[in-house]
Amino acid sequence: MAGKSGRTIAATENKPLASRLLNWESMLVVLLVLVNIICIGISPVYNATNLLRESPKYLAEIFLLFPMAFILLLGEIDISVGSIVCLCATTAGMASNLKIPFVGVFLLTLLVGLACGAINGLLAVEFRELPTMIITLGTQIIYRGIAELMLGEGGSVSIKDFRGFKVLSTKVGPFPISFFLVVLTGIVFIIVASRMNYGRKLYAIGSNARTSFYSGIKVKRTIFIAYALMGLFSGLAALFLTAATYGANTTTGKGFEMDAIAMAVFGGVSTTGGKGKILGAFIAAFTILCLRVGLGQKNLNSQIILIIIGILLIVSVLIPNISGGFKVRRKQA
Repeated sequence: MAGKSGRTIAATENKPLASRLLNWESMLVVLLVLVNIICIGISPVYNATNLLRESPKYLAEIFLLFPMAFILLLGEIDISVGSIVCLCATTAGMASNLKIPFVGVFLLTLLVGLACGAINGLLAVEFRELPTMIITLGTQIIYRGIAELMLGEGGSVSIKDFRGFKVLSTKVGPFPISFFLVVLTGIVFIIVASRMNYGRKLYAIGSNARTSFYSGIKVKRTIFIAYALMGLFSGLAALFLTAATYGANTTTGKGFEMDAIAMAVFGGVSTTGGKGKILGAFIAAFTILCLRVGLGQKNLNSQIILIIIGILLIVSVLIPNISGGFKVRRKQA
């Protein structure tokens, strides 16, 4: 746009090349490469073939990342995700053993997940005075409790006829089909968050929900959709997880909510809302996947792997705060 002086004013901020190259997403790409180099160094069996062979159970969790990132962008949280996955996986296993056609099992599982997410969303928008952590803590207990009642004394269900689930565990060359679906889902969520109206609403509400409401944004509907998506994708994750593990038990999905939150935060999505990019979370998810597979092949204790991921998470939160503090001091100097 040209001003009275004849100068052209850019509609968007023209960031220096250095700042664009040193953004968090670029740093995550470098970290992803370093993680793979380290894994190759410590594990003689770490290679692309083995990575793809062991990835399906971890790829199922990445489906949860995208709607979780949406919820975090809103400044909300959902800690019932693991329990929804458990309930959906239990439903899928039991429905399959009742000889329901796989299409019916697939749709029923997604419907159960969608219903759980819709309940969370309804409670979140109708009881705004309650923190969503408390609301989803309650539903977390309820959903897993229902799953445990369904599983009964044995505490597990094994799929008797696995023919339908083979569709979800098929491969295209060395790549599991879930890999392509995760990438496609990631692209869709990145486009929605960065280019579409719904994504702009997420950032606006996360920055200031009250101002967004008075600006004409349907805050309740936007929040409800995010939670409904979380439930739907929990059902999808449960289907792929069931296909990878041949059944479900009372511990299925345990800790998945923390993994999804960790991937999003590690990718730069702020838990206070309104900040972060889905692209960063997407790169972070694959970084954690490679780290888990590589360290797992080294036969490291699973708790040590969690400690390492926890340290990375804390560092990822500290770095922006420290760099922001340096910038403030530089301006004040």
